[in-house]
Amino acid sequence: MQELVVASRNAGKIREIEALIEGIRLLSLDDIGFTTETEEPYETFEENALTKAQAVYNYCGKNVLADDSGLCVPALNGAPGVHSAYFGGLPRSDEKNNQQLLAQLEGIADRSAFYKAVICLIWEGNPYFFVGICEGKIAAEPSGEGGFGYDPLFIPKGHEITFGQLPATVKNTLSHRGKAVQKMVAFLKDQVNAS
Repeated sequence: MQELVVASRNAGKIREIEALIEGIRLLSLDDIGFTTETEEPYETFEENALTKAQAVYNYCGKNVLADDSGLCVPALNGAPGVHSAYFGGLPRSDEKNNQQLLAQLEGIADRSAFYKAVICLIWEGNPYFFVGICEGKIAAEPSGEGGFGYDPLFIPKGHEITFGQLPATVKNTLSHRGKAVQKMVAFLKDQVNAS
């Protein structure tokens, strides 16, 4: 059976991907003994995802996937973007990130935004990229207990409530990461069937 390392220690994320892929055994960073914290110094999701995937591939020589994602607000020149996790400063906090976003949007009429996820898959030594985007807008104040990150502020297109208020089953059908994973799964099915 083919093996694929997910460049993550997030068991939930790995289970989510595992549910979509048949015929491939997924391994976590812990499974392969990779303990290095990989820097993400670049200004694009693509470069950061490739850097993470390449570091793990160089370590173990196995097929690997890594992702980078964040929230982009056109009125803020694409911020928080690749800095989404630390937008409110250190130590990292969803609440501080959300407060910072609302403060920067104060007085700005255009509250359109989109979540973007980029998966870099290194398969048999070659990198492939899969992108997922979920469009929406930023609410005036946080609502809902579900999700994480900017979910209490993000209202997906076609809805009147935030990701924080939507059931997880609905969010997963709309999510940027879900869309990128579906594209990658279609690619992997072709690879497995061809081998």
